[in-house]
Amino acid sequence: MSDERTPYLALERELGLLLARSRAQSRELAAQVHPDLDAVSYATLARIEQTAPVRASELAEYFGVDKAAVSRQVARLEELELVERTRDPADARARALDLTAQGRSRLQAVRLARRDRFRSLVSTWPRADVAELARLLGELNSVL
Repeated sequence: MSDERTPYLALERELGLLLARSRAQSRELAAQVHPDLDAVSYATLARIEQTAPVRASELAEYFGVDKAAVSRQVARLEELELVERTRDPADARARALDLTAQGRSRLQAVRLARRDRFRSLVSTWPRADVAELARLLGELNSVL
């Protein structure tokens, strides 16, 4: 293996590990929001919070899945009383999705705990390193 390829292979390996750990953490976070919530539904719930009120078709486009898949996720979130359908402010004939008070409360509590845990993990790092990592990850996300 040439020295030229070594940093790219190391980056690929570390990103793979980060993504695997991220998936595991998503499962844990989902269970903390609600014991019957899965990781995919957790991602859907988080996206609804970020963009509410949002139509199911917009979620399907964002996740790159068909509307039926989103409908199943939304139905599950409604069943767990984490999401509700509301009148779309842009089109009174359409329905939009938003978090219920319970959904918002549970998601925010889990996010705050996650943020505190993450901050404690990197608390010994210099602030400049944390900022540089955030900047570099932002650049990577923009090209992905």
